[in-house]
Amino acid sequence: MALLIALTTAFTLAACGNDNSQDGHGGSASKIAENEDFNQADVDFATEMIQHHAQALSMVDLIEGKQVSPELTALAEQIRMAQGPEIETLVDWLQDWSQPVPETMRDHANAHGDGDMEMDSDMPGMMSAEEMEALGAAQGPAFERMWLEMMIEHHEGAIEMAKAEKDDGEFADAVELADTIITAQDDEIGQMKTMLGS
Repeated sequence: MALLIALTTAFTLAACGNDNSQDGHGGSASKIAENEDFNQADVDFATEMIQHHAQALSMVDLIEGKQVSPELTALAEQIRMAQGPEIETLVDWLQDWSQPVPETMRDHANAHGDGDMEMDSDMPGMMSAEEMEALGAAQGPAFERMWLEMMIEHHEGAIEMAKAEKDDGEFADAVELADTIITAQDDEIGQMKTMLGS
């Protein structure tokens, strides 16, 4: 009888241990299973928008040390303040969904000091490595015009990606973020076109 009790106790403890080890992230796996519906469109949106936003922030970083207008400086800071936290949110979602978090050009620059990595040219609005290099080399009014033209194209790409998420995504918070991106970046495109005089 004592042996039976001991075996039963051991089995119960093992079962509890298995329950705790299945999610491995403080219960996030079970939380997703019970409360959060997401699909591949949501995963693709988060994965690609992290990389897309990171390139926008790299463009913002290029303003440092350049002679630019106060309007451009303010716009760049506005983009940084919006997209930095959005990247953190997107990373959190991927981690909660047990999906890989993509490397970005900013991660690579921080780790290796050269920022030279293959960028996904399939994403709408993404600049090539050559375009980013040309932007970094530009100075004065030429830099400002190039920056605005490139950021308009970049924003248009982000809006296209966000519209795809609104059409195909299931995760409510991701769809809501997509709507926010569309509204904010459309407003910024209008602002940048005004700054270009177009």
